[in-house]
Amino acid sequence: MDREFLYKYAPLLILGLAVIFQYNLFVTPEKLEQTHREILSEISKAYITKSEFGIVKEQLADINKKIDKIYDTLINERG
Repeated sequence: MDREFLYKYAPLLILGLAVIFQYNLFVTPEKLEQTHREILSEISKAYITKSEFGIVKEQLADINKKIDKIYDTLINERG
């Protein structure tokens, strides 16, 4: 590279680096891991897992069957 070229574009290069560091355009792995853990904790508070959903679904099916049995028993007693 030519020295004149370097002197001509050095301020732009320094400005570019300053913007990158000022606005944190590149994330460190530690900060990324911290953000990842925060997201996972927020998600765990708002949503249930697939296995928990399966358990709840089975419980609702059992409740539905018991209600149907109660309904059938009441219909048979009246009839």
